[in-house]
Amino acid sequence: MIERINDIGVEKPSVENSLKVGDNKCVIKDAVFFDLEHYIYKKPICVGVFGSCFYDYKNEKLKVTQYMIENKKDVKSILKLSKQYFKNMIEKGKRYIVTFSGNNDFTVINYLFKKYNIGFNVQDYFISIDLQKQYENEIHKSIGLKALEKEFGITRENGIISGSNLAKTFSKIVKDSEYINRMPNVKKQRILLYNEQDVVSLFDIYTKWNKQTHYILF
Repeated sequence: MIERINDIGVEKPSVENSLKVGDNKCVIKDAVFFDLEHYIYKKPICVGVFGSCFYDYKNEKLKVTQYMIENKKDVKSILKLSKQYFKNMIEKGKRYIVTFSGNNDFTVINYLFKKYNIGFNVQDYFISIDLQKQYENEIHKSIGLKALEKEFGITRENGIISGSNLAKTFSKIVKDSEYINRMPNVKKQRILLYNEQDVVSLFDIYTKWNKQTHYILF
């Protein structure tokens, strides 16, 4: 399995510009930003990449953690690491989980947790904040993540990878134990960077929410 931990320097978030949730005006310090790349064939087969981050106020950096499978044996291992990551976040006081269309990811990972007797359900421990639903409730139109990134002025470094191409890659990894050894390193890094940009985008959108949606509305 590939384990990648990265610190990313970002602009210190503004509480005033960030999305408010209930009476909590500074959800950022209590939140993780989460996204999965996965493979489904009729039912969820595996988590291809687990990606999550949180903001470290002391060092003013995003702490990004990722796990990527390299063969079929990693299917259960990545779930165990994911559970441990969430438990660590709970111990740090994190109680919100920010996603984009997160129900899809929750359905996949909770199904696999149950299938492999991991004994964890994400929504039992975190309050979900779905930016897609939030946008639709406020702006009253549907939107995808890449379109929302454009509205927030976010430009990706390495372009977009389609979900179907990712699924094909994870299918080959699960079915062929040697496939990962034949995969060019640049492709592995591109997949990891794509997922990393997903979770960083969630942070960027969340922390600029009030400022940008004001422009959209008015």
